[in-house]
Amino acid sequence: MHRRDFIRGGVILATGGAMGAGLSARSYGRVAGANDRVNVAVIGAGGRGWRNLASISGRDEQEFAGGRVTGTRVVALCDVDLRREGPRQPGAARAFDEFEDAAKHHDYRTMLDELDREIDAVIISTPNHHHAPASLMAMRRGKHVYCEKPGAHSVSEARAMSRVAAERGVATQLGTQVHSSENYRRIVELIRHGAIGEVSACYLWLRSGWPAADRPAETPPVPPDLRWDLWLGPAPERPYHPSYIPTRWHQWWDFGGGMLGNMGCHYTDLVFWAMELEAPSTVESEGPRPSHPESSPAWQHVRYTFDRGPDRSPFTLTWTHGPEPRGELAEHRLPDWAWGVFVGSEGRLLVSYPRHELLPEGRFADFRRPDPSIPPSVGHHQEWIDACRGEGQPSCHFGYSMRVTEAVLLGNVAYRSGRTLRWDASRLAIENAPEAESLLCRDYRAGWM
Repeated sequence: MHRRDFIRGGVILATGGAMGAGLSARSYGRVAGANDRVNVAVIGAGGRGWRNLASISGRDEQEFAGGRVTGTRVVALCDVDLRREGPRQPGAARAFDEFEDAAKHHDYRTMLDELDREIDAVIISTPNHHHAPASLMAMRRGKHVYCEKPGAHSVSEARAMSRVAAERGVATQLGTQVHSSENYRRIVELIRHGAIGEVSACYLWLRSGWPAADRPAETPPVPPDLRWDLWLGPAPERPYHPSYIPTRWHQWWDFGGGMLGNMGCHYTDLVFWAMELEAPSTVESEGPRPSHPESSPAWQHVRYTFDRGPDRSPFTLTWTHGPEPRGELAEHRLPDWAWGVFVGSEGRLLVSYPRHELLPEGRFADFRRPDPSIPPSVGHHQEWIDACRGEGQPSCHFGYSMRVTEAVLLGNVAYRSGRTLRWDASRLAIENAPEAESLLCRDYRAGWM
């Protein structure tokens, strides 16, 4: 019997077969000790999953910060598509070959059932429609979870993710890796220091988009190395078509959330962090009217309003994707390197992943920056691994990051419903358009939730 099994067996005996309030999964991590390796299973081992796998196994330098991850053992891999290959993000076939000692599965439900005693933590790098089902299944078994963004396919799933994580006391982290960068830290410090005065708005612009389309009518045969039914998982049954995979699933509402769902969490995370935002009070979205109702728009402009109390004006956050800046964003003429701008009473702050700049230049020529106050990250993956062993709290744990995800997904609800939403976060309700609340959740095929 492994030491880990002995400890877990003691927990089960002490709580009558389930983890109680006195000894959560995070408490178990502290009992097991910081010297124990964390046994990790990876769901989605190709593409983006390969990068997570390479980082978590210490084969690759951590993205943005921290160096190589330590203290892990890869015990299981799960993937449904063994075909995909690429120089930077190889397919699952390579992962299956190189991690020869790891158990191999195609269905994460059976993997979690059969290897329950072997798995401590799970990394989820699947398409969006599997994020919440896989995460919730793992967390309800007391597993720590790292999930790629956005972490949920619907607003109600995002709320369930944060609730179950808190109930089970597990260590969680959303895959918004740039959150761990030094550049993001310096931006947050400038905003909170008041470098540009009272900040009233932030405008974000992703200069790309996919054209909307009708669902394919052709029904080509399923490739032999693809388990299509498992790839669909909880989503509605659809015939296989190569326009869905490996990456264009993002543009279909059945599987993804368009460009906003794909990249929104990376950009808006910075704004939520710097401005200490909670939930928006109103959400409105414009774009080309949905002549293709099953796919996301080629461009989209979303405006969020956040109430800040009776003595302060609301804060507005806008997101635009597509080739042209829209609304107030067009007035700011962002340089090619910048994808966002904070607007304050004393100036502006241009931002991107690796860089930021205070404007106007003349006003800030002699500006003295505040001393760094936010400690450097040990690395986005390492934060999570340390928390699995009871050391610290990951910076993008679900209690924080699912607020970001909810807002991102509400932008799509506003677009698809054609309504400006008055959002009541406490009740998970749309005050002025209850008919749009059906878009807050989704149905699942039998056997997936």
